[in-house]
Amino acid sequence: MHSIVLIDDHAIVREGFKRLIELEPDLEVVAECRNADDAVEAVGRWCPNLVALDLSLPDGSGLPLIEHLLSVSAGTRIVVLSMHDGDPYVSEALRRGASGYVTKGVAPEELVAGLRAVMQGECFLSSDLRQRRAERSSGSLDPMTRLTAREGEVFLLLAEGLAPKQVAAELGIGQKTVYIHRASLMGKLGAGSELELYRMASERGLLPVKR
Repeated sequence: MHSIVLIDDHAIVREGFKRLIELEPDLEVVAECRNADDAVEAVGRWCPNLVALDLSLPDGSGLPLIEHLLSVSAGTRIVVLSMHDGDPYVSEALRRGASGYVTKGVAPEELVAGLRAVMQGECFLSSDLRQRRAERSSGSLDPMTRLTAREGEVFLLLAEGLAPKQVAAELGIGQKTVYIHRASLMGKLGAGSELELYRMASERGLLPVKR
């Protein structure tokens, strides 16, 4: 039996995924969590085979939580569930150690497919993300894909309205480094101001949902 911890702050979403997962005879949801603190406690207690993690949690982004959970239980594999389908989120989640990424816009059955693929040691992306990557490889490139992982992080924080000093503190890098990344990413995106970064992020659904 493969143990799974579900992390999502919406009880209805958790219940729906739990019912779907437990239709599988060899999968068991051992804990459900609504925030990062509960998640760390549950993963430390159960050391599950798998974690299904929503990135939008009430106490902060789920991206840093990926690394934290892996430090608590190194043998656990993480599949991200998210409404965010932008490449900066996907790339950053995978960079931080997630083994899969499933958007909430696809059929629920893709979560089970993703969990099974990750259990077999694969890196899984939901069908919409795979299609987008295929389109990019065929020549229809979004300039956002030209950003490095770090530039993607800086872009998201600047688009959210953080000042360079705050971005530096958030990422644990120097303020001068932030300015270097800012100049590079704005050149790649053809943006002339933080307002344009906000517009780009908003159009792509990359900004946190106001609760």
